[in-house]
Amino acid sequence: CKLDTGGLFRRVHCLSPALRAYSAAGPPSPGIPGSLWRLGKLNHVAIAVPDLEKAASLYRDVLGAQVSAVVPLPEHGVCTVFVELGNTKLELLHPLGEKSPIAGFLAKNKSGGMHHICIEVDDIGAAIVDLKAKNIRTLSEQPRIGAHGKPVMFLHPKDCDGVLVELEQA
Repeated sequence: CKLDTGGLFRRVHCLSPALRAYSAAGPPSPGIPGSLWRLGKLNHVAIAVPDLEKAASLYRDVLGAQVSAVVPLPEHGVCTVFVELGNTKLELLHPLGEKSPIAGFLAKNKSGGMHHICIEVDDIGAAIVDLKAKNIRTLSEQPRIGAHGKPVMFLHPKDCDGVLVELEQA
């Protein structure tokens, strides 16, 4: 570690040798190109809710957030409402139809709770091919169109440290 006393603020520069080596390294192996796709920003955190209007009211009327209208997505078995947060969104999910995956989630979690995170990728097709080659299971064979009108793919939570991850084409 070293102390930088120049300028208006004092800063401490402290990187372990391992971290310095890692951060300065290029691709993992010489001669092998980097990934053909990249993770982007966090698009949203999805929350399953037993009462969609009550949940939307909390964010809109109590917390003062901008809240979208209800959007039914029958092909996914959900109704969604998006809560704008400036740097990301919350997606409120409620079951639509008897075969809704959210109905099963709410049967186990009566009060609702965090359902999944969504991260943007710059090339969803390349991401899927690469992740499947790395033995990451997907919940469908092909991407489907999500709530934003873009292709999405869900990754199996057992392969993602217990988190259901949705990838969305940026």
